[in-house]
Amino acid sequence: MDVTAKDNRIHEPIIDTERLILRPLTQADAAVVQFLAGDKAIAATTLSIPHPYGAGVAEKWIKSIKGDIAEGKSVVFAITENNNGNLLGTIGLMINKEHDHAEMGYWIGKDYWGKGYCTEAAHAVLEYGFENLGLNRIFAHHFKGNNASGRIMRKIGMSHEGSSKGHIKKWDQYKDIENYGLIKEDYRQGEQNYRLTSMPFAERYSFI
Repeated sequence: MDVTAKDNRIHEPIIDTERLILRPLTQADAAVVQFLAGDKAIAATTLSIPHPYGAGVAEKWIKSIKGDIAEGKSVVFAITENNNGNLLGTIGLMINKEHDHAEMGYWIGKDYWGKGYCTEAAHAVLEYGFENLGLNRIFAHHFKGNNASGRIMRKIGMSHEGSSKGHIKKWDQYKDIENYGLIKEDYRQGEQNYRLTSMPFAERYSFI
């Protein structure tokens, strides 16, 4: 895995994995984001994606995240295939600098489910958060019943930390969520299990 930071006013990394390139979102991605996220199955598994996903929503969202990225409050990546550039979904971290922790969130287009893309992206972002951002803890949650998302969290080394009943209101229904997390100390102890490659960290990351 290789990481390159773009040399501009907003330093947004680009992460290369075996099959993917995780890169900054641009307004040119808006139409694909709208198409993929417009599937009701995607909205049903996420807190903030609306349905229907109206015209202009993607453009507004992409514009809105740039301010938080510039302030170091988040990082957000387009998940793309490295062989053809197809956008598959998005993944990111919402960062709390005071406490050195971040919440991971992701979604991927329905046609790309079950292919391991989201797990591969989550592995990379987890490592980026601990190794490059200096985070002490990364956590995530999913709606009860979304077992596929739970499997992703476990595959990247997160531990189930309990359930929160009625924690989220989605489409006028209160939803239970399952909570997962990982601290840097535990990540270090199981580092080789979480990494996508055995290549030393310093050789896989470069910044320009």
